[in-house]
Amino acid sequence: MAIAKAERLMSLALCLLGARRALTKRELRSSIEAYVEAFGPGGPPAAGGDDAFSRMFERDKDDLRELGLVIDTVENLDGEAGYLARRDSNRLPPITLDAAEAAALDAAARVWQQARLASAASGALQKLHAAGGMPEAEDGAEHAERLRLSSLEPHIPAREAAFEPLMLACRDRRPVIFDYRKTNAVTAERRQVEPWALECWRGHWYLAGFDRDRGAERVFRLSRITGRVRSRAGAFTAPVPDQVTIRQVVERWSGESATRSARIRLRAGAGYPLRARATAVRELDGGWEELEIPYGHGLDAWLVEFGADVIVLEPAELRADVVGRLRAVAEG
Repeated sequence: MAIAKAERLMSLALCLLGARRALTKRELRSSIEAYVEAFGPGGPPAAGGDDAFSRMFERDKDDLRELGLVIDTVENLDGEAGYLARRDSNRLPPITLDAAEAAALDAAARVWQQARLASAASGALQKLHAAGGMPEAEDGAEHAERLRLSSLEPHIPAREAAFEPLMLACRDRRPVIFDYRKTNAVTAERRQVEPWALECWRGHWYLAGFDRDRGAERVFRLSRITGRVRSRAGAFTAPVPDQVTIRQVVERWSGESATRSARIRLRAGAGYPLRARATAVRELDGGWEELEIPYGHGLDAWLVEFGADVIVLEPAELRADVVGRLRAVAEG
């Protein structure tokens, strides 16, 4: 949201909350500096901007309601519509947390390693303490539980430079452009994406969103984004799903939910992630082992990452896919 618009919405919200009676559009136009500067104080037609002001005011009012402000519309004695945000309708109930809830929030506040997020989390906890939302007195069991949870040092690594700009773009619903290198590609390709959500799975961050060039939903691994993530103005062109299933998509690609099996030959001492997935392992001569692993969509792309340490034995279509990807890399 632009700074000028945010300031205008804040001024309108404060004016509606501070008024003792309903205010008309004419009164709000002459009371809020942003409206006066853009359209004049109103009055005779010579002042101009009546229609433009009305459209902006209606948009601002709708935006405030979407943000959660309850605005009542009433009629005054002259039959003119007025607007009022009653304090009792826009006041949250007192926040009270038990020991376990307070400890869980405290642990969640320590999750993020990024300084930007750590500062916001710390500030939220300070506000809860100041407002009396955090419990003071605890019995023995509650105190022990809080100490146990407080002793945890959880963290979610987000070392990729793309993490923060994508997180902000998901929050603000802003399209982005970045260069992305697929597993079997030598060079990166430009992607125009409407970002939906970020999720961490097995130590890697993934972005789900709508790929404008391909006209479909796609999932991107952040470690394969090269260069800078650039934001673009404009609204999303595709609806955002109510539930974004990033983990399930990645599991399908990596064969996590596979019902078939594949046999591969793996060099001894290499490919630990493949060993962790193996359902059977047999030692071979010459420093090799034979593994049986789940086979699903995207397994070929994953196996290519291990290079010369992996040889696919069967099925034949998986072997052909891996060979094809390796040839594409070599020819590139």
